[in-house]
Amino acid sequence: MRKLITNGTIVTATDKFEADILIEDEKIVQIGYDLNSDGAEVIDATGMYVFPGGVDPHTHLDMPFNNTVTDDDFETGTIAAAYGGTTSIVDFCLSTPDKTLKEAVQTWHEKADDKAVIDYGFHLMINDANDAVLEELPQIIDSEGITSLKIFLAYKKEFQADDKTLFKTFVTAKESGALVMVHCENGDVIDYLVTKALAEGHTEPIYHALTRPPQAEGEATGRAIELCAMADAQLYVVHVTCAEAANKIAEARAKGYKVWGETCPQYLLLDQTDLEKADFEGAKYVWSPPLREKWNQDVLWNALKAGQLQTLGSDQCSFNFNGKKQLGRNDFSKIPNGGPFIEDRFSVLYSEGVKKGRITLNQFVDIVSTQAAKLFGLFPQKGTIAVGSDADIVLFDPNKERVISAETHHMNVDYSALEGMKVVGEPISVLVRGEYVIKDKQFVGKQGSGKYLKRKKFNQGEVEIDTVPTTLS
Repeated sequence: MRKLITNGTIVTATDKFEADILIEDEKIVQIGYDLNSDGAEVIDATGMYVFPGGVDPHTHLDMPFNNTVTDDDFETGTIAAAYGGTTSIVDFCLSTPDKTLKEAVQTWHEKADDKAVIDYGFHLMINDANDAVLEELPQIIDSEGITSLKIFLAYKKEFQADDKTLFKTFVTAKESGALVMVHCENGDVIDYLVTKALAEGHTEPIYHALTRPPQAEGEATGRAIELCAMADAQLYVVHVTCAEAANKIAEARAKGYKVWGETCPQYLLLDQTDLEKADFEGAKYVWSPPLREKWNQDVLWNALKAGQLQTLGSDQCSFNFNGKKQLGRNDFSKIPNGGPFIEDRFSVLYSEGVKKGRITLNQFVDIVSTQAAKLFGLFPQKGTIAVGSDADIVLFDPNKERVISAETHHMNVDYSALEGMKVVGEPISVLVRGEYVIKDKQFVGKQGSGKYLKRKKFNQGEVEIDTVPTTLS
């Protein structure tokens, strides 16, 4: 059905203006004034911002990890995302040595098919760049439109790749038009520190942070950057937490390297002291890289404002506190790593960023939607409000106040890491390709309505390298 959105203030990464939006056949077909409403459902957006739907580039739904599985799958996770203003996600498809890449991708299709209520794509993890993998990889990139590859430099016993695999992946990505995403921590050093801490009887959650120091993140970030530069490839550093990593990215960009960075809400809002909470409550805040000392938050906000970090991923990876997090009650290294943030990513960036003057309204849209769409081959189909783009639209009340709580969130997890936090600004209605998923804060979507997104190959021309400043602390 045709829809006409009227009386709202349209905000993109570059503009802010009042106009009407006409939607037909899943697309935005006209933007202007006094548009013809014949046969259209008229949506009054008075007093609201009209944002492009959020693009979350970093989620882990229905993912096996630490001998368990995340509690949000592609149904509950995407419903929560929609409530929060996100209309597209890119989830991580894990590969294993005993299966082909095609088989791994098919497994993830089966996880998402008939469940997702918003649109979705996949990144593909590479843990061993052997001849068979490198031969198959270009076929997957072309046939599946999976144009981003994930390398872990941490999790020594589960996912960690060596430098040879990382470099060969960069070379292949350069040739095939893919963006390489890297989890930057020195897994060998961390493995040594964890073993040492446990041998000394240190089992509490705080030791998750103390055995994964920021220097281990900074070192691995610098190493990934230099290997990327050697291959003349392109690098996206996921979940940046600290000055040691953020400054490495800023320095690389000042040199003209093709490097981009992502941070997450948890690193902007929480700090290492949360891991010290009594009665094992600190386990709720165990994810990797870990939370840092509070002063790093200013570094990350400054990096977002300066454009040296470009995106905000949720790193959604939810495990119930009662049950799964308890697996590590007597051994911090067995606490499943991850937290629930997919629903609040959009609102907290607006509330803590725009409302507190840390970033502009246009920067908010760029960070929460546009830059991820550009980097991951979805722009201008996603990430903006323009004629011809998908009608992924968020009607957002900038003055609505709410308190984040596990009692009211829609994630399938029994706690909120942001419990009790007051936020200003809330999505009221959310449309995906012109159809309501959330209407007046109620879910009206359809299970399985989300479409798989085949993405364009990495295109350097859609994103720019800024060269200042080089130090963010």
